[in-house]
Formats: sequence, structure tokens, C-alpha cells
Amino acid sequence: MSLKILKLQAQSPSPLTHPPKVVFSRLQRLDDSFRDLVARVADGSIIVRFDKTPLPSKPADVVCPHFLELKWAYGCPFDCAWCYLKGTFRFLPTKTSPRFKDRQKVEQHVRAFLKSSSPPEILNTGEIADSLMQENCAESFVKSITPLFESQKRHKVLLVTKSDRIEHLLELPSHDQVIVSFSLNAESVAEKWEMLAPTVPQRIEAARRLAKHAFTVRLRIDPLIPVPNWEDKYLTLLENIFSCFRPERITLGSLRGLQSTINGSSDKSWTEYLSERSNWGKKIAFQVRLEMYQAMIESLRTKYSYDKIALCKETVRMWDTLGMDYTKIKCNCVW
Repeated sequence: MSLKILKLQAQSPSPLTHPPKVVFSRLQRLDDSFRDLVARVADGSIIVRFDKTPLPSKPADVVCPHFLELKWAYGCPFDCAWCYLKGTFRFLPTKTSPRFKDRQKVEQHVRAFLKSSSPPEILNTGEIADSLMQENCAESFVKSITPLFESQKRHKVLLVTKSDRIEHLLELPSHDQVIVSFSLNAESVAEKWEMLAPTVPQRIEAARRLAKHAFTVRLRIDPLIPVPNWEDKYLTLLENIFSCFRPERITLGSLRGLQSTINGSSDKSWTEYLSERSNWGKKIAFQVRLEMYQAMIESLRTKYSYDKIALCKETVRMWDTLGMDYTKIKCNCVW
């Protein structure tokens, strides 16, 4: 949950193999405590601490615990209208088309991290890519990365996806150190703005199959959008989920848009819902967001007796209004 790099110190490489350096930092966390954690491996091109959100100090500041990214690739084939990668990669000639990094380098950096003295961490492979976007070919990322994590018991790898290509996951001999997180939305919302992604029922079925095989499965219901009859649509989504399986954790998020994302999006119809500003771009009006979160959380708690709920990129004011303690956040990307 670190939020501010204060001082760096490097871990010395082996004199025989000269592995990539694992760089530690003393980091301030959301609860104002400090801890020595990995800031990056080598130049940070593969493993680096996400630190794009500053330590929240004002009601309009968003809350995001700083997790480790495993940047094995970048881009995404699903072309969702609001995807922030449209802004992140707007100057690249390839835009958001999937691109994969050198697999040997990725493995070297992961091995160096796993051999370090780092306390337990979750490495997020889906911050700038869909984690399963290479599972339609022989060069499966899943098959190469999971054995590295299964060789130890301290750290876990997080796969974040809208894909339903789970066959390589189901073939794994073990998956104790693997977390799979599916991004879901109301069906009509996905049909309008996530047109190239598998349908929501297909994603739920993939999640159900993994849960049946004892995978740790998390969900992100994000972004919530106040479309007409939104409450019925999103409560139906919850019903469809819990009729199939019980997720280990659910993280809720509402529509938001950095200006760079808005500029890079060809379909800007979704931006009509944005009216409020934060330090993470524009958001839906506070009262509307509040009503959406309240409806979802009440249904989860009363109908499904479910309380493993967190918010994504949401403001301090929202956390406080909902009576939730952001300093104890247990969201998608952290332990």
C-alpha cells in the first residue's frame, strides 16, 4: 500500500550471474506507515511500482494503493471506448495494438524479483495490457509466467482480463500463486462500449470454470455507468454472477476519464456522463456515483451476504461518505 518513494537502495547482483538489480525504497503507505518495498527491478521496464496517484490529502483526491506492475506486454485487442490506454499510447504508431516484450528478459527480471528479500507482493500483469491476450497462440504468456510463481510460496501473479481464453490456465499442473481477475459490466453497457471483448456471459462462464477448478477469482465491476435503468441492469449482473460462483473479491469503479484518454478515444459518447473533476480526471457527478455504489453494496451485503468489497480510483470523500476505511483497502491489485 505504498504511496511515496523516499529513498532508494540497490540489492547487489550475484557476482557470477549478474542478475538484474532489485531496487528497494522506503515507501509511505495509505495508513501513513512506512515499509521497505521493491520500487523496481533494474530500469523498471518490466517490474516497477505503480505510483501515478499521489498520496491523497484532499477530499477530491483518488485512493489507489501502489502495487507492482509486471509489464510483460502493452496494448489490448478489445478497443473499449473509454480505455485509458488510448491516452497512454496515443503517440505510438501502433496505438493500442498488442505488443509483447522479450520473453527471456521478462523471465530474468521475474526470477531476480522472486529471489529478492521482498515481503509478499502481488504482481499485476494487466495494468497496461490484457493479461490473456496472448493465449490464442503457442507462445502462451500464462504457460511461461505461472511456473515461475509456482516455484515459490511468497508472491502471487495477478492476471487481469476481459478475455475468455482460459484453456491454458486449466492445463496448469498447479495454480496456488495465481489470481485471475475478470472485468465485467452490465450487458447493455458492454455491448455498446466493449464491442470487441467477449460477451459478459462468456466472461462469467470463464470465471465460473476457473472457480470450479479452485482458482482464486476476483472481479472488477468497472466502470459503473448511470445508463437508463442502470440499477436493474447492474443488479441483474450481480444475480448472474452469484448464480454461477462466489468471487474471492469484488472491486467497484465508476466511469472516469483522463483528458488524454478522452482525446484519444474515437467514440466519445460515454463522456456525456462526466461532470466532476478529480486528480484522476473527470468523473460522474458525486451524488450519482454515491447512489450507484450504495445500490451495489447494499445488494451484495443483504442479498448475497458478501462484504469483500472495495472501490477503484475513487475519491477520499466517496470512501468517507460510504463509511469505508480507505487506509485498509483490499482492492483488486493488492494482497
